[in-house]
Amino acid sequence: MIRDLETLAAAADRRMILSMAACASLGVALMPRLALAAADREMLPQVRKVVERWVGPGKFPGMVASLGIPGRDPEYVARGSEGFTDGDAVTPDSLFRIYSMTKPVTGMAAMQLVAQGKLGLDQPLYDILPKFRTMMVQDTYDGSVTELHPAPRPITIRYLLTHTSGIGYTIIQKGPIKTLMEDKGLIAGQVSRMEIPGLSRGAPVHGLDHFADRLAEVPLVSDPGARWIYSMGLDLMGRVIEVVTGRSFDAHLRETIFEPAGMTSTFFRVPAGDAGRLTTNYGAVGDVLVPIDGSENSIFLDPPPFPFGGAGLVSSPRDYDRFLRMLAQFGEIDGVRVLDEQAVRIGTGDLLPAGVTIPAMFGGNAGFGAGGRVGKGAEAGIYGWSGAAGTVGMVDMVHALRSQIFVQFMPPNASGLLPEFQTALKADVMALLENK
Repeated sequence: MIRDLETLAAAADRRMILSMAACASLGVALMPRLALAAADREMLPQVRKVVERWVGPGKFPGMVASLGIPGRDPEYVARGSEGFTDGDAVTPDSLFRIYSMTKPVTGMAAMQLVAQGKLGLDQPLYDILPKFRTMMVQDTYDGSVTELHPAPRPITIRYLLTHTSGIGYTIIQKGPIKTLMEDKGLIAGQVSRMEIPGLSRGAPVHGLDHFADRLAEVPLVSDPGARWIYSMGLDLMGRVIEVVTGRSFDAHLRETIFEPAGMTSTFFRVPAGDAGRLTTNYGAVGDVLVPIDGSENSIFLDPPPFPFGGAGLVSSPRDYDRFLRMLAQFGEIDGVRVLDEQAVRIGTGDLLPAGVTIPAMFGGNAGFGAGGRVGKGAEAGIYGWSGAAGTVGMVDMVHALRSQIFVQFMPPNASGLLPEFQTALKADVMALLENK
């Protein structure tokens, strides 16, 4: 009925990051006086038109977009409801499944440990998780799981953060390696309680410790440090953080990022009392949106098998904007120091191993930082990533501008919404500059 999961996730991430890059091409020179230009005017008139055009019967039930600039509260455009059968208006405080936008959060948590000297970027993973000391690699990518060779170098923390570890991903891999991973419960994400052909992939393993142990038993799909391959590296990083800090990964994020940053609506499990704020997620079947995870019986109301550091968070537009603003201000928000400045500066910079490039389908011509794409050239300073159900978040580290869109449908490239949004966002920012 609905497209295969790897098609959903891979297409979502690559199309959305390409769209994000198009907006990033506004360029460094265009941003300096945005705050003054926007002091007394609506910042998002073109984005508002796009949102209004795409919300309604036969389209989307609701969505939220935002733009934040220095010296002014973020402007939100919110239209519609939290679901076609949910009468609650969608707001900046509605809850959305942000999927892979979890990766920058996990990445920054790791960078804080690097800044504190508790982790090293080029530290071997086996120092923390000894079972990863002797890894084998497929001779042929996605080929045989018995024709293998020893990894020529160890997996490092840098490789986990930048998808260069050689670890695979069940939403990406094909053939026997995919089957092996699924049989071991290495399924780093959840979509629905429903048994949906193409989406239901068996039972995930329970516990980050068991996830890590089983992942160490699976061959790598590429030599560590040799190739950019979308991976479960950020999920494994959750276990690294647990071992290094001595506390659960979810508790660590809550105590070191969410609470000090004032992010009160970001969860791996949505509390029952907040279920009314949860939007409905839809699967695109042709031109029809079919509900696959509603608010009243969402899979996100249950404890997850383990906290998915690569795709597990639910958040609100207001909360995620606080995360982006904290990054834009180099780790500080509302007078509270959340992350060390060094952690943010290094984590939002290019951490790719020498000679490694990002495939064009995932944004190309760019670097990669701690869990997020890093712009180059005219996009210098742009850091961010996207989610498989229609969310995008990005920050311009040079000028502290950040933008977002939140909607819930899979795959997000099933419509022209996101490219239209990025075109409108670019026009609005240019208008702010022209009328400064």
